[in-house]
Order: sequence, then C-alpha cells, then structure tokens
Amino acid sequence: MTAPVPALATRPGGRSARVRAAVHRAVAELVAETPADGLTVPAVAARAGVHPTTVYRRWRTVGELLADVATSRFSGEVVVPDTGSLRGDLRRWAADVATDLADPDVLALMRATLGAGGQQGACACRGDRENQLAAMIERERARGGPVPTVERAADALLGPLYYRAVFLDAPGDADWARGLVELLLPGPG
Repeated sequence: MTAPVPALATRPGGRSARVRAAVHRAVAELVAETPADGLTVPAVAARAGVHPTTVYRRWRTVGELLADVATSRFSGEVVVPDTGSLRGDLRRWAADVATDLADPDVLALMRATLGAGGQQGACACRGDRENQLAAMIERERARGGPVPTVERAADALLGPLYYRAVFLDAPGDADWARGLVELLLPGPG
C-alpha cells in the first residue's frame, strides 16, 4: 500500500508572500509621504520593485489594494485583553485603540483607505475592531454578566474614537478613551 499524496498547500514564504509584503510596505510608505489622491498602482509597483501588472493581477483598484493593506494592518495590532471583567477589558482595549489611532501613519492609511476604498475600505478599517468587541462581549455573556450589543458598544466606543482621529485630527488619549467605557457601562466599576 502506498502512502497518500499530501494535498498541495500554499507556500507560506514563497514569491507571492514576498511580493505582497513588498507591495504592502510600499503602500504604507507612499501613504505616509504623499497625499492619498497621489497613490497609484504604478507608483506602488515602482516602490515595491515589481511590474504594475503584478499589482493589478492581485488588486484591481487602488481601493482594493488599500483595503487589503488596512485589513492586514488593523488585524492583530490591538490585542483583545482578558482582565476578568467586561469593564476592564473594554477600558484596556479602548486605551490601546486610542493609542493606535494617535499614530500619524495609521491615520494616513485609514484616511486613504476610507477615501479610495468605499464600503470595502470602511469594512477594512472597522471589521477587526468590531470582531474584537464581539469577542469581549461574548466572553462576558458566557460569564453571566450583562452586556451591550456589539452595535451599541461600537457606537459608544469606536464612533467617538474614529471621529476624533479621522475627522478632527485630534485623537483622544488613553484616559479619555477609558472614560468612554464609563459612558457605555454606567454604574459601579
């Protein structure tokens, strides 16, 4: 009896991964250096050291490219804390998000993604953060505690955090962000 042939898997360190990393790095650098409307696939390709068709093959538009970079950037940068209480988790998480949003490079990427990416860009900027909220809320629900909906938590926390950072260019600090949690979860804490 012969051994089964293993299924073909994507090579984690292959050329595709290197090209993606180079393109992502090029986008981040260009967004930090130039106005978002100046971002073009040929400029990204030149900075990444690849041919523009290589970029177009994977990302059909600048909006898709920005959404992919934003999704990659915003996934996992802020860790979901586990302090033993929803209030503690949200206080730490909100402070971490505020700190992340105070980074000028993060803001430049977020603004460019929202401007060029449409709904896909908006989803890239908020999706992981909403998933993090959902995880903390679900964990508290499993502990038997009262919980807001994810939508209510996003409105109370992400709304003000993103509004101040993106539209006012005045991101809130960690203490201010922790105060938002008190508005969401009034009462002893």
